[in-house]
Amino acid sequence: MTPLQFEEMHAPLWAELEDELRMAERKRKFDGARLATLYRRVCEHLALAQARAYPVHMTQRLETLTQGAHRLIYRRHDYGMARLGRLVLVDFPQAVRAHRGFLLAATLLFTLPLLLAGFAAWHDPGFILHLLDADQVQNFEHMYGDDADAFGRKRDADDDWTMFGYYIMNNIGVGFRCFASGIFAGVGSAFFLLYNGVQAGAVGGYLIQAGHAQNFCSFVVTHGAFELTAIVLSGAAGLRLGYAWIAPGRHTRLESLRLAAHHAVVVIYGVVGMLLVAAAIEAFWSSARWVAPGVKYGVGAACWLLVLGYLGWQGRPRRAERDTGGSDAR
Repeated sequence: MTPLQFEEMHAPLWAELEDELRMAERKRKFDGARLATLYRRVCEHLALAQARAYPVHMTQRLETLTQGAHRLIYRRHDYGMARLGRLVLVDFPQAVRAHRGFLLAATLLFTLPLLLAGFAAWHDPGFILHLLDADQVQNFEHMYGDDADAFGRKRDADDDWTMFGYYIMNNIGVGFRCFASGIFAGVGSAFFLLYNGVQAGAVGGYLIQAGHAQNFCSFVVTHGAFELTAIVLSGAAGLRLGYAWIAPGRHTRLESLRLAAHHAVVVIYGVVGMLLVAAAIEAFWSSARWVAPGVKYGVGAACWLLVLGYLGWQGRPRRAERDTGGSDAR
């Protein structure tokens, strides 16, 4: 599709959004549902225009429209529960799906090394010594042994609240490195995804081969739904930054990075929330010896289904909104 055809097809919808914004400025009131629908549609058009490197005047017009609608919809309640609810229920899952190509790449960069390293360590336990020293390996065996007071990291702290704080700092640190290092043409994000995948896979494969499969798997299954997914999402957002640097289109590299960060930051908001949930589960549930492994597997399976269903379907427009948006676009 040529830029002219694209503009002719969607110009009526853009004009409607411009009218809505002008009316809101004059009368200080607007149809929130309709404005939100228009805003989502124009965001899709902006993403397409940027990906196809359409003329700068077109992308600038769409950027102006989306920024004006964004301020009108969101900034009136920046710190309210309604704003937080919309971020959780609509913006975050929509932003994840908008990054689907980068999400697929990040998933492969994390899971393939995890599976390969896990198989290598299970097939040859000595493989783990290429990644960890003997003391670290022995410490992992102690953490997940049957005589451990609680599964997971060795606890020098007196209570779970201290470990909760530790897990928050550790998890967010991993996520931040996967995201922020993407500014180096995406190479940093790819490296940290590979590194974390290899480490996690090798430790898991070794512990399973050593006879600690039930202790280890029942420990990671629940909080892993949130923690591992958040790491992959962080890497996907980092890859988006790297792609903006490598292929800026008609923008300068700094402008391209700014636009990519604007879209990726919504994903990072959600990632932080998921890592907080993961830290709480890891500190108070996963490490508990009093919970039967079968119960943990059941809850863990429910959490994986919840996370995948939430990211895959939550926040999708209703059929009526899609039909209205489609007729407007035509």
